[in-house]
Amino acid sequence: MTYQWVDSDRDSIARRYDRLAPYIKLFEWLFWMPTGFRRRAAHALELRSGDRVLEIGCGTGRNLGFLRDAVGPNGRVYGVDLSAGMLAKSQELAERNGWRNVSLICSEALDYRAPEPLDGVLFSLSYNTMPHHHAVLQHALAQLRPGGRIVVMDAKLPSGRFGRAILPFSVWLMQRTFLGNPFIQPWEHLQQATENFEMRTFLFDAYYICRGIKPAGIRAGVGG
Repeated sequence: MTYQWVDSDRDSIARRYDRLAPYIKLFEWLFWMPTGFRRRAAHALELRSGDRVLEIGCGTGRNLGFLRDAVGPNGRVYGVDLSAGMLAKSQELAERNGWRNVSLICSEALDYRAPEPLDGVLFSLSYNTMPHHHAVLQHALAQLRPGGRIVVMDAKLPSGRFGRAILPFSVWLMQRTFLGNPFIQPWEHLQQATENFEMRTFLFDAYYICRGIKPAGIRAGVGG
């Protein structure tokens, strides 16, 4: 039997994540997200004090503290998310912690451009939810300085027979929860678009963090 994926439109995705916003911590537990997974993803960006970083799909802000710690008080963290419900949680977190160097915006990722060149971009459990992921990846690369890093952290089907066996359930589950297309393989896209590609998997190959570096000699664009 052949299983297919039908992408949702932008408004449907935003409404779905608005409804899921209060339950993200619960879903992390239900989906067995590995301990320290978010911290590892932030570490893979190799950020330094004073760096500028963008998180695409910042959600409820579960990664913002790690990113801010990495860039320090002189750095800058930008976050963009399509869901107003998700972003409201991020904004509450930033205000509660007094993170004045964290800027958040509710926007389609392809419509947003950071106001300055970036040292790192993080796709946090978001790449597979975007039907236009290739375009968003190129848009992110265009905003990076030469030598800047892109990291994608997400879940995936385990390799081999077990992954094929649970594919029908994965399609069913994603259609009813996070709308993440299980057929997309972001690591292949990132490997083709960057240099020095690296990838690590966790929890029996069900989660991964992959990283690539923007080639030297390609300038970063600046937002208007």
